[in-house]
Amino acid sequence: MESKQDSAPTWQLSRAFASTRVVLAKVGPDQLDAATPCASWDVRALINHFVGSARWGASVAMGAGDESTDEDHAAGDFLAGYDDSIKVALAAFGSAGVLERRIELAFGEFSGADLMGMVARDQFTHGWDLARAIGYPTDLDPELADELLIQARVEILDGYRGAEGEAVFGPVVDVPAGACPADRLAAFLGRSM
Repeated sequence: MESKQDSAPTWQLSRAFASTRVVLAKVGPDQLDAATPCASWDVRALINHFVGSARWGASVAMGAGDESTDEDHAAGDFLAGYDDSIKVALAAFGSAGVLERRIELAFGEFSGADLMGMVARDQFTHGWDLARAIGYPTDLDPELADELLIQARVEILDGYRGAEGEAVFGPVVDVPAGACPADRLAAFLGRSM
């Protein structure tokens, strides 16, 4: 597992993928219909989202645009599918010049590095959602969670917040004293504890 000290530009993304992969490896076929903290998604939909969003991020970063598909990433060997998405995304964001590239999204213009940060936060947070859904511990990679929370406090504006289905993030939720870093990040992003 890469650490911040490795100074690889993709360290956060790599660790976010690794954290979520650990949780995904614990999902059984009988858990695919379980509810998640994302009220409109069950575990199957959540897996489809984060596998698909890794591929989406790679495609957009490489300038190919949004190549979303209706493929069911939760069918069959979803861990192998996720591993493939991880390889594709890390290769894309590790490519020369990608992090400096300007990328136009529906909600603004961002650098490739900014997009990579969004994908890392999305992957890590949905790993937390998955952990909650299957009853797995949510104290995921405390160092990474702290880093992502610091960035989220700067990057996530109130205009991005609202009701589920209407906004990207929910309102900030209070966390109990002593909450782990991943729980604090999830609460900042609008997840109920």
